[in-house]
Amino acid sequence: MAGTSTTMNLTPVLHLVTCGSVDDGKSTLIGRLLAETNSVPIDTLEYARRTRRGGSTIPVGEIDYSLLTDGLEAEREQGITIDVAYRHMNLPNGRRVLVADSPGHEQYTRNMAVAASNGDVAILMVDAARGVRAQTHRHLTICALMGVKTVIVAVNKMDLVGYEHATFEEIVGIVRTTAARLSVPAVIAIPVSAFTGDNITAPSTEMPWYEGPTLLSALETLDSRDGAIVEDAPFRFPVQFIVRAEGNFRGYAGTVVSGRVSKGDAVVIADSGRSAVIDRIVTYDLHVEGHVADLESAETGQAVTITLDHEVDVTRGDVIAGGAGEPLQPADRFAVDMVWLGEEPLAHGRSYLLVSGSRSVPATVTNVRHRLDVVEGHEHAARILEMNDIGRVEIATDKPVPMDAYATVRDTGGFLLVDRVTADTVAAGMVRHAMRRSTNVVRHDYAVDDEARRLLMGHDAKVVWLTGLSGAGKSTIADAAVRKLHALGVHTYVLDGDNVRHGLNKDLGFTPEDRAENVRRVAEVSKLMCEAGIVVFVALVSPFAGDRRAARELFEPGKFLEVYVDTPLDVVAGRDTKGLYAKAAAGALPNLTGVGQDYEAPESPDLVLHGTGDLDASVDALVRVILGE
Repeated sequence: MAGTSTTMNLTPVLHLVTCGSVDDGKSTLIGRLLAETNSVPIDTLEYARRTRRGGSTIPVGEIDYSLLTDGLEAEREQGITIDVAYRHMNLPNGRRVLVADSPGHEQYTRNMAVAASNGDVAILMVDAARGVRAQTHRHLTICALMGVKTVIVAVNKMDLVGYEHATFEEIVGIVRTTAARLSVPAVIAIPVSAFTGDNITAPSTEMPWYEGPTLLSALETLDSRDGAIVEDAPFRFPVQFIVRAEGNFRGYAGTVVSGRVSKGDAVVIADSGRSAVIDRIVTYDLHVEGHVADLESAETGQAVTITLDHEVDVTRGDVIAGGAGEPLQPADRFAVDMVWLGEEPLAHGRSYLLVSGSRSVPATVTNVRHRLDVVEGHEHAARILEMNDIGRVEIATDKPVPMDAYATVRDTGGFLLVDRVTADTVAAGMVRHAMRRSTNVVRHDYAVDDEARRLLMGHDAKVVWLTGLSGAGKSTIADAAVRKLHALGVHTYVLDGDNVRHGLNKDLGFTPEDRAENVRRVAEVSKLMCEAGIVVFVALVSPFAGDRRAARELFEPGKFLEVYVDTPLDVVAGRDTKGLYAKAAAGALPNLTGVGQDYEAPESPDLVLHGTGDLDASVDALVRVILGE
């Protein structure tokens, strides 16, 4: 495996993704670009001359440019792009372009997201006659999240609006406003007609008011991510496989996804934290005098095999990172932006498979922070994400994994979620930051333990979690039960939902997100009180099953009793002791549980009590369960 040291130059490739709403003309535009840059074989052009999809008005003998990017038979039958069509294009200045023509239909947003994840530049198509639509905003948002640096807004079908300058400016103004909100670095707006060829490769004579570049000349001026090496980018090298050869050769093959590395550089195996020094950089793409050549350095985009100066435990999926600067540290909790692609809604608390590069680990969505309104840009509290929703969530992995912020390194900051049953890809995620736990926080044990407190108190400690609609009778039942237990010498305390909102949780509102945090805090406090030997009553609406389940998981078996106070909505509305239901009926309280917000009743509670039943009988039943009688 010995070889000669040399250097290797990379040919820059521009990764271009087209996006926009269905029927905005993406395929026609890209097809014309391919044809007019001589990037299409002659036989393919002839096919596009003699073939017509259903409903086409293009005369036979003329080129139907949209056919040049269609790959699936279903696409030709339906007249829409379903899959991502990849085509190579050669620009007049010698620049190579990899074009990803993505689908516009909302049903195939997942395909568009995949295409955008590798894009340097996006052409965002807008039909001048139809204007900006919701899918336009969604695709622009996905491009921004996926790290696309430049967006070319191609306002298409200008011939259908009489080449009006005002129409162009109105559309561009809307798109620029959204792009500014999303912090898209560069936006270029071009009025075009893919059908007539206006401003595609040659300036249009129909729009003298436009003095900017054609689409082709704009592409020629852009730099690619792969061709421009960022000097301060961190070195990242995900290991794809281990290479073993004669002479005890052991190397690690993969592609440099960020930064640069040279022979003699110190590196760290991010997964284990072990250090080493780069000994050799080998590529089979370059030979000198018949021998495999060693490189002095490797940079972003190069596929190489590297060896280290000593034996280190490295496996497929591990990331070799630069040893200087901020290290890439594994974590098991991440705040992420996510595009939900599954037909079934995101299941809070369900285990998925997180796939990043060649690594796969089980992961759970632990919290949905919000859902993004792609049109207005507002962040709405949410408990779930539906298909094509974009939101901010928190995920936990079964074991620590090294992942960068997506804004720092795409390849080690992006991931997919895969359904572990169906094997369907259900989400594309971008890491915002790791949520690392402090390393200097240590749990302390004390001599007086749970058993010592049980002997002192004379009874077992428990948490009795009373859930039900507002006005169901939770506080009334808790008060009566505490009085009876107190008379029996049982140490008790009530954490009432209204009372904790006067102090501990006075900063929280009644959004699903705030309700979840309310439950979490109360559960943690009740755990501490339970550890102190007390029977703790929690009287809390706690409408969501996932939040109650998370509360139960804090306790050992038998320490947590979920009690459902089942009182019909018409009964609690009739009582209306706080006047809440009257306000809800008047529209002044839109988030009231049971009216404006759902209540998820327990499926298998430890005890069901009826708020319309006899209070003494309910208390007796509850006390018996608490005391284990």
